[in-house]
Amino acid sequence: MSNTTLNIDQNLLHYILDTSVKESDVAKRLREKTMTLEMSRMQIAPEQGAFMGFIARLIHAKHYLEIGVFTGYSMLHVVEAMGKDASATGCDISKEWTDMARSYWEEAQISEQIDMRLGEATDSLNKLEDSLYDLAFIDADKGNYDTYYEECLRLLKPKALLMIDNIFWGGAVADEKVQDTDTKAIRALNTKIMSDKRVNATMLTIGDGLMMVQKV
Repeated sequence: MSNTTLNIDQNLLHYILDTSVKESDVAKRLREKTMTLEMSRMQIAPEQGAFMGFIARLIHAKHYLEIGVFTGYSMLHVVEAMGKDASATGCDISKEWTDMARSYWEEAQISEQIDMRLGEATDSLNKLEDSLYDLAFIDADKGNYDTYYEECLRLLKPKALLMIDNIFWGGAVADEKVQDTDTKAIRALNTKIMSDKRVNATMLTIGDGLMMVQKV
């Protein structure tokens, strides 16, 4: 029993990964390839990918929205979990990264299920249908997090779930001496969500912090 969250050292982390993280061969190879890139820090942790797939199965999600796709690891987890009768929309600005993502999605035979939209996410989101999605994930430029949050509330069905990444920002959100633009944007959104009557929400200590939001 414990009344505080356990600190996870490397031994325990390896145990978690070895025991509980299930990823397809394609997902594993994509994760390992992404780790060789200069921007590899932008990839979610494998245990977070497994959790996101679990959530997709749990709520029987069939329409998924992802803002910030990078090399496609999180998208791969979720779409594989949703099954062949599901669809997903991805928003990203990088052709290089999403071309890499597409090659692995094709190998996993899920590429045809994904509508990948290149360009500014705000422009792409404006063109999407209201109340369509069961599940959404925000992992993009932090300065626009509030805009993406509001757009997701429009695009999600009632009772649908939204996951928001990097809500701890390496712990910076808890240090009031840190006042850079990204940290302030995340800190402000965290505060806003926890008092927002339109949603139910909780913070999870997975990866760099994951906000779980349910639209009421």
